[in-house]
Amino acid sequence: MTSLVLTLTETLRYRGAVGQWSWVMHRLTGLGVLFFLILHVIDTSWAVFYPELYVRAIASYQSPLFTLGEFGLVFAVVYHAYNGLRIIVFDYKPQWWRHQREAAKWVVVCTFVTLIPVFLVMFNHVLNYYGENPQVLGLDKVLLEQIPFAVGMVVALVIGVFASFVYGMLTGGKDEATRHTESRLERFWWSYMRISGLLIIPLVFGHLAMMHLIQGVFDITARNYGAVGSIFSQVGINETGTSVEFVADRWNTFVAGVAIWRLYDFGLLTLAVVHGFNGLRYVFTDYTMNNPVLRRGLVYTCIIGAAILLAVGISALLGTIPQTSIEMAEEAARNLYP
Repeated sequence: MTSLVLTLTETLRYRGAVGQWSWVMHRLTGLGVLFFLILHVIDTSWAVFYPELYVRAIASYQSPLFTLGEFGLVFAVVYHAYNGLRIIVFDYKPQWWRHQREAAKWVVVCTFVTLIPVFLVMFNHVLNYYGENPQVLGLDKVLLEQIPFAVGMVVALVIGVFASFVYGMLTGGKDEATRHTESRLERFWWSYMRISGLLIIPLVFGHLAMMHLIQGVFDITARNYGAVGSIFSQVGINETGTSVEFVADRWNTFVAGVAIWRLYDFGLLTLAVVHGFNGLRYVFTDYTMNNPVLRRGLVYTCIIGAAILLAVGISALLGTIPQTSIEMAEEAARNLYP
């Protein structure tokens, strides 16, 4: 905790340290994207397993609070991606390190050049939706919907720290035998973060383009509005106007016998979840070096979180959405605003 406070105070005291601010922003944006990823994967799985819950989740996304959060999310994704590219380039070309200050500035410039037209398109979606005076969930209901996620995160943390405590009791806290293995693992994870980062960028930018620009989050519940890419197959155009049918239409789109959006989402899911939780592990271990039990417990928490999220996401992608689920979603939508 002392090192975390020191990082914050020294960051605020720095003058002209572009590299320091880039480091802080990279971590903050990464944490923000990971937090949304956790919500998004679990929420989307509900389209398969709990259609009524998915209807409520999308209603929360269409509330003013999440509308503002959507702009923050897109900023975080774009900045994190560009700054990640900067890190990758300098990692593989250390002789260019003398240009890192200029590169950090260019990251900011590219971020804002990208976001200006993106935000204009997103803002147009917002104006069109709220201009129709739609019913929206109140802030109290939106916040209550997030409580299960907070509880789940706390439970994962408790389990991780408890497992670390038990491990320490059984081994006497001696980790020397694993240091060589950990060193090799760290080299692997260093490479993974760079390679996965490159692979994620086109996937996540494509997802943002489809779900925030070509379509907006408000179009998910638009009646007779087809999911992006569904024009390539005969899957329908969301006749019920429910978020569950939207997901069904998207995932049931086949091109040359391939469920292209399931495959696309599988690639994005696996790469982003492992990348995100490993990044979280870096953050945790940086600030717990003097507390082996807590440090190990937080690492276990990251492993638990990644494993659960992958299991939930992959199970949903392999699942089916029958007509009965769409009918349940219709009923839930009718009862959403009493």
